[in-house]
Amino acid sequence: MGKAKVIAVANQKGGVGKSTTVYNLGAGLVLEGKKVLLLDVDPQADLTKMLGQRKPHDLKLTLGNVMNEIATGPGWQGHEEILHHHEGFDFVPANRTLSAVEVGLVNVMSRETVLKQYIDGVKADYDYVLLDCRPSLGMLVINALATSDYVLIPVQADYLAAEDMTELVGTVQSIKRQINPKLKIGGVFMTMANGTNFRQDVVTAVRENFGGHLPVLQTVIPSTVRLAEVSTKDKSIFQHEPRGRAAAAYRNLTKEVLEIGGKQRSRSADRSR
Repeated sequence: MGKAKVIAVANQKGGVGKSTTVYNLGAGLVLEGKKVLLLDVDPQADLTKMLGQRKPHDLKLTLGNVMNEIATGPGWQGHEEILHHHEGFDFVPANRTLSAVEVGLVNVMSRETVLKQYIDGVKADYDYVLLDCRPSLGMLVINALATSDYVLIPVQADYLAAEDMTELVGTVQSIKRQINPKLKIGGVFMTMANGTNFRQDVVTAVRENFGGHLPVLQTVIPSTVRLAEVSTKDKSIFQHEPRGRAAAAYRNLTKEVLEIGGKQRSRSADRSR
């Protein structure tokens, strides 16, 4: 197994499909033969609920416990917090304890890298580690970006103003400069797209708005009833409606994500020659 790629799915705006993307991208990567770990880095625990843990706040072991142990104590032993999903990937759930951890991190040495210390200890078993970030630019998101190879940014398709991306892009650039020099923006992609003629118009508009300085992926995730149902069915779109438009879109996104990793690996191989 090669070196694991760590990918944060982030946007400080809520309701753009981050959790849905992490779930379906994770399932798509498994279908491509990859070993995948998903981390819910959001105290709201939407991803955890989607993955069948309907009462996340009753869970005894979550990412909050792990990060708290690393931040305040000798570290974390054993990996009982890692759960297995029936679609073939592993995941670490979240609950509201993460909120307390985020507040507590303010007073911790190396507070930006607590999550990195955890992921560095588990990622050898995986090809991809996907992080579902909370809709903010607080300490949990900074921790996620500090450990990631790149960021995927889902943007709701009617939400096209470039200035709304400025803060997130600025945070990414600041973390790249100060904490994590390998961090890249892997791509911006559209979610919740309605209508059929709309795809190229939106991608074109986004490319114009983002001024050519951000990579815009070709994939556009449609808004469909079946995709909305995924959040309560404990099935990815590949099991819920494998022949539908949303499954086709997430297959395309999976391929684009695999290509991003491949391009990075080939560039680093060229540099090492």
